Amino acid sequence: MFPWNQTYDPLHNAVLSTIAAASPLVVLLGLLASHRVRAHYAALLGVIAAMGVAVAAIGMPAGMALRAALFGAAYGLFPIGWIVVNVIFLYRLTSERGAFDALRHGIASVTRDRRLQLLLIAFSFGAFFEGAAGFGTPVAVTGAMLIGLGFPPLEASALSLIANTAPVAYGALGTPIVALQSVTGLDLHSLSAMVGRQLPILSIIVPIWLIGAYDGWRGIRETWPALLVTGMSFAITQFIVSNFHGPWLVDVVSSLASMGSLVLYVRWRRLTGETASEDEPSEATSWRPWIPWIVLSVVVFLWGIPDVKDLLNGVFAPRLAVAGLDQLVMRSAPVVATPVPESAVFSANILSATGTAILVAALVSARFLGFRASEALREYGRTIVVVRHSLLTIAAMLGIGYVSRYSGMDAILGLAFANTGVLYPFFGAMLGWLGVALTGSDTSSNVLFGNLQTITAGQVGVSPTLMAAANSSGGVMGKMIDAQSIVVASTATRWYGQESRILRFVFWHSLALATLVGLLVLLQAYVPPFTRMVVP
Repeated sequence: MFPWNQTYDPLHNAVLSTIAAASPLVVLLGLLASHRVRAHYAALLGVIAAMGVAVAAIGMPAGMALRAALFGAAYGLFPIGWIVVNVIFLYRLTSERGAFDALRHGIASVTRDRRLQLLLIAFSFGAFFEGAAGFGTPVAVTGAMLIGLGFPPLEASALSLIANTAPVAYGALGTPIVALQSVTGLDLHSLSAMVGRQLPILSIIVPIWLIGAYDGWRGIRETWPALLVTGMSFAITQFIVSNFHGPWLVDVVSSLASMGSLVLYVRWRRLTGETASEDEPSEATSWRPWIPWIVLSVVVFLWGIPDVKDLLNGVFAPRLAVAGLDQLVMRSAPVVATPVPESAVFSANILSATGTAILVAALVSARFLGFRASEALREYGRTIVVVRHSLLTIAAMLGIGYVSRYSGMDAILGLAFANTGVLYPFFGAMLGWLGVALTGSDTSSNVLFGNLQTITAGQVGVSPTLMAAANSSGGVMGKMIDAQSIVVASTATRWYGQESRILRFVFWHSLALATLVGLLVLLQAYVPPFTRMVVP
C-alpha cells in the first residue's frame, strides 16, 4: 500500500472540519448520556461513526480505517481488558472466602468515618496503584474495595474516578512524562519539575473536592484537618520528588506519605481524645484479609520496576507490526515540525503486562485463601462471563480512539484549540483534557498533542515547557470521563450497563477541575508571581 497523508482541513472549512471530527465523540457520549443505549452498543455505534467520518469526510482509505479500529480493539483487550479481568478475578476470590468482609472490619479499625475511608482508599491507596501500574488499575482496585466497604455502586464508581486524577501525570512510574519528553525533545527533568509546580495545587484541592462530592459542605467542614493532612502531605512530597529527583517515583512516594500521614493523624486524634464516636476503632482484626492486597501491591510494584520489566520482555515480548497501517500514515505540519510516519505495532508483552502481575497476585492469593486449582479455574471462567460486555465496550472505545488518531481527527480538534491566540495557555490545558478523554491515557494524549503544544507555544510567545506540561496536567482531569475508565469502574463495582449514570455524575466535576488547571496555566503564562513558577 502507498503512504497516506493526513489532512487537517478536509472539508476546506475549519468549522465544518472540526464538527466532522467531533461527531464520533458526540455520538458516543450522546448515546451514553441518553441512558437508552447500553455501553457496548453505544461504543460499537461510535466505532462505525468514526470509520464513516474517517473514510467519507477525511478521505482515509477504508482498509486503513478498518485496520486502525481492529488495532485499537486489540489494545483494548490487551493490556486494558487483561487488567480488568484479573482485578475482578481477585475481587471475586476474596469475596467468595469472606476476606472482603474481614477487610471492611480491618479498615474500620483505622476509622469508621466513611469520608476518611474514602480518602485512605480512593485517593491515597489509589495513587499508589496509579504510580505503580496505571492503565485503569487504580480505579478497578479502589472501586472494588469501596463496594466491599459498603459504598453504593454509583458512589464507588464515580468517587474512584474523581480521586484518580492528581496522580495520573506521573502514573506507571512516570511513563506519561517520559513519553512527553520523547515527542517534544524538551529536558525530562524540566518537564517533571514543571508538572510538579502545577499538580501539587490540584493535589490539595482534589481530596477536598472528593469529600464535597460525597458529603457536601458539611463533610468538608467536619473533616477539614484530615483533608489538609492528606492533601498537603501528598502535594509537598509530589513537589519535592518531581523537582529534585524526577518523574519515576513521584506517585509511589507521595501516596505512601499521604497514607501514613492520614493514619497517624487519625491515631493522634484518638490519643488526644478528639475522636468522634464514628472514628473510634472497632475490634482489632488480623492481617489475614489484607494479605491479597498486600501481595497485589508488592507484585504490581515489582512488575513496574524497569529492570524487572526488561527482564520479562527479554523472555517473551513479540512486537507485531500491523500490515497495511504501520509506517503508512503520515502526520504533517503544523501538528509536527516535519512529516513523520505513524507506527502501528502491537506489543504482546504478556509476561511484563500489569494484568499478568495482577493474575500472579490473584493465584497466590487463591492458594492462601484455600482454593483448589479446579475451583480457581471455574471462578476465572465465571469472571470472564461476568465482564464480557465490559470487554467488548473497552475494545470498541479504543477502536474509536485509534481511528481518531490514525485518521487525524484528533489533530483537527487539537488545532481548533490552538487557534485561540493569547488565551492559548488556558485552552492548551483543555486540549490535554480532551486528549485523555479521547484516548483514555495521559501518555497517549502527551504523544498525540505534546509536539503541537510546543509548536503553538512558540507561535503565541509562551514557554514550550509550560505548555507541554500543561498538556499532561490538564489531561489528568480528562481521566475521570474517558470511556475506558468509566467502563472499568462500572465493571469493578459490578454496576454493569450503568455507564451513562457514572458519566453524568463525573462530567461536570471533570470540566470544573480542568478549568481550574487551565486558569492556573494562564496565570503561570502571564501574571506575576505565578510566572516565577515556570521552569526555564
